[in-house]
Amino acid sequence: MDREEFRRQIDLKGRQYDVFDIVMLEKRGIADIGRLPFAVRILVENVLRKLDGRMVHEEDLLKIARWEKTYAEPVEIPYYPARVLMQDFTGVPAVVDLAAMRDAVKDLGGDPKRINPLVPVELIVDHSVQVDYYGTERALNKNVEKEYERNWERYALLKWAKTSFDNFRVVPPNSGICHQVNLEYLGRVVVTEEAGAKARAYPDTLIGTDSHTTMINGIGVMGWGVGGIEAESVMLGQPYYIRIPEVIGVRMVGELDEGITATDLVLTLTELLRTRGVVEKFVEYFGPGVQNLTVPDRATIANMTPEHGATLGFFPVDEKTLDYLRITYREKQAEIVEAYTRELGLFYTGREEPEYTEVIEFDLSSVEPSVAGPSRPQDRIPLREFKKNLAPLFAPLRERNAGSGGVSRLPRGPGSSGSVRVSSRSPRTCHRVDLDGKVAEIGDGSIVVAAITSCTNTSNPSVLIGAGLVAKRAVKRGLRVPPHVKTSLAPGSRVVTRYLEDSGLMPYLEALGFHPVGFGCTTCIGNSGPLHPEMERVISEHDLAVASVLSGNRNFEARIHQSIKWNFLASPMLVVALAIAGRVGVDFEAEPVGYDPNGEPVYLRDIWPKSGEIGELVRGNVCGEFFAAEYERIFIGDALWEGLHVEQTTTFPWDDRSTYVKRPPYFEGMRAGWRVPSDIEGARAIVVVGDSITTDHISPAGGIPEDSPAGRYLMERGVAPRDFNSYGSRRGNHEVMVRGTFANIRMRNLIVAPREGGVTLKFPEHREMPVYDAAVEYGKEGTPLLVLAGKEYGTGSSRDWAAKGTRLLGVKAVIAESFERIHRSNLIGMGVLPLVFREGETRESLGLDGSEAFSIRGVEEIRPRKVLRVKAVKEDGREIDFHVVARLDTEVEVEYYRNGGILPYVLRKMLKV
Repeated sequence: MDREEFRRQIDLKGRQYDVFDIVMLEKRGIADIGRLPFAVRILVENVLRKLDGRMVHEEDLLKIARWEKTYAEPVEIPYYPARVLMQDFTGVPAVVDLAAMRDAVKDLGGDPKRINPLVPVELIVDHSVQVDYYGTERALNKNVEKEYERNWERYALLKWAKTSFDNFRVVPPNSGICHQVNLEYLGRVVVTEEAGAKARAYPDTLIGTDSHTTMINGIGVMGWGVGGIEAESVMLGQPYYIRIPEVIGVRMVGELDEGITATDLVLTLTELLRTRGVVEKFVEYFGPGVQNLTVPDRATIANMTPEHGATLGFFPVDEKTLDYLRITYREKQAEIVEAYTRELGLFYTGREEPEYTEVIEFDLSSVEPSVAGPSRPQDRIPLREFKKNLAPLFAPLRERNAGSGGVSRLPRGPGSSGSVRVSSRSPRTCHRVDLDGKVAEIGDGSIVVAAITSCTNTSNPSVLIGAGLVAKRAVKRGLRVPPHVKTSLAPGSRVVTRYLEDSGLMPYLEALGFHPVGFGCTTCIGNSGPLHPEMERVISEHDLAVASVLSGNRNFEARIHQSIKWNFLASPMLVVALAIAGRVGVDFEAEPVGYDPNGEPVYLRDIWPKSGEIGELVRGNVCGEFFAAEYERIFIGDALWEGLHVEQTTTFPWDDRSTYVKRPPYFEGMRAGWRVPSDIEGARAIVVVGDSITTDHISPAGGIPEDSPAGRYLMERGVAPRDFNSYGSRRGNHEVMVRGTFANIRMRNLIVAPREGGVTLKFPEHREMPVYDAAVEYGKEGTPLLVLAGKEYGTGSSRDWAAKGTRLLGVKAVIAESFERIHRSNLIGMGVLPLVFREGETRESLGLDGSEAFSIRGVEEIRPRKVLRVKAVKEDGREIDFHVVARLDTEVEVEYYRNGGILPYVLRKMLKV
């Protein structure tokens, strides 16, 4: 089959463009394109356009064009995304890897310039700004200055990459969050490019080094998160091998009731789809209810696709997509998108009837006000049951407080005097805290962080305008936020502040302390900044279970702040209301949000705006001119960015003194050539964990404790604890990151249960020590390591350091009941073997506790899904024999593993080493 048979020209805005027409496959009787889900149609076009008989074969095209609803065994195809999206936490280590690859090529006698992105790469610096300052109009500038002070070495590396690599663009700090910038500006929907005398057009597709890349699915662009190492191989021209997915269709009907937000909707869908089991599947939304959702509503849903485990959360291009492109000042692009997608069968009119693996019916009118927490986004709580649902969490705390001698009371509310007794059904021992002259009372359940943050919700004008209206009504009723609540507003783009100011709502948000603190992820990624020292002291001394509320997508343990035990996701509107209440578990039907200066109660219903009022302000104040003005200078940066001086060199000038950027060791063995992986003998378990272990547990992004191996490493190099910054910001230094692997303070290594934190037992001596120190000891002995885990190992962010750190510790294999998609791929990409117990078997059922010595046989003849034999020898000599399945699902994954990972594979392929 010759792809040229399917090439033709179409007119787009008076210009002739070459396209590859998948509809012609149907006309020629090759495949029934009309029955395919829209997401699969985009894959068909991709394979057809890249059909070359070398990397992409006719067989690949037929596999995807004749898509089946289910597959008994994994079937893979090569896929070429049009571009790569990065953020700085994942982008810095990726750039470090590319720089190290240039060094490796040079050392092997090749041309280092061969290591260069062959597809467009866009990196947005958004993950490093921290909420050090808040509650004043100076907070934004002060936080940005502090950000540069901490991260100038990393930013200099990125600026070097911008000048040294082709096809590499950087959006500087203080500009916005990558996914919101992608949605509002970078997303093309249809790519048009000049190719000599000709022009061509094709669907915009991408992969990103952040799990929430899926947000772009809200405008019909296929994109999802991958590991940084996978992204690097795509940058270098390699295909991304994807398993042909099952596609779950979610048929939406009805419309949201009055007062229901997109946040309530996405939390409900997250709970539903996580329960239904959509891991590693595509989800596609269709049906009449879709037309009742705006693109920002759709983007909110698409953003949280990783939280329910799917790969994709896709909304096909339709009239609402075109409207959004026009609103965001992309009128010309809207015309091109409409013409192309209608011509090529990629436009959804509502009359199409694709086939799906399974169809889930979802009635939008069934959604009710909700929050999620206290530690997982899928744990939705109806707002009407918030107080009742938290009762089991408070029960053991009440017993603890019974003999404490404290006073069970709650502050009556901002603007009032005295206190109100708490009923015996919900006693709450309060502790007075002097916050620089302001006296606060905190106890279990007190909210200490309230953040309007994250691209999940700050991309949606309805909930932000709504939050402004809640603030306006609250301020007019005399309500204030208690002094113990750290408030912040971190918009996902500068357009947000434009329309909040234009609508006159910003002063009311600021009156409640929600001043802009940065244009970046902040609290959502764990950059909440410090709490007041007195707050930290009281929380620690009394072991208080305090809480955060945020309008983000992740609320894992210790992610938001290490002193905060409970974290709840909520809409920006509820974040404002809960900040005023100052505590979680409020029954908003019966209890007031607060009290006015006269002692009169103010209820949530008194300050909650109507949908019509919100819609009117959105239509009148969210203007295309704002998007045009902000995005025309998006790549320029501020004076601090301009002041970063870098030299344009082919290879990076490493500085041995740097504690941020260090040449990694991944290619040091390349000169020795390729070695076939051998069986694993005498391995020890470095960590044993239960279910739903996240990449935050494995590789934390937050603060670096002074007494940790990473903290000691930094202090030995003259870095004061106040300058530690975070693990996330130091991902360009493998020495810091390997010391932080499995070091989350909420990490529960069952080998040392019930103790929490990054510690383990070194066998056979049974010596307790930090995980890193034990790994060093095992390494000196030549002892390989492994990890034992339960279900959903590696959920959460796509951070590749969860796999890199695992590899550098000396871990050869992870045996789990199941893996989250991205982390499994990342392990393979680093040469770590992912293994799963056979159906019906678990660590517990086999009697494994981590004290055993393990041998894994059959690795030398590895192949996709091979069953391997494991022998575990107990300390008393008893043997436990069992079998595991290698989760190398395809031949390509086997090749990656045999080569020690993706990057050595790519380098060998380029240089034929």
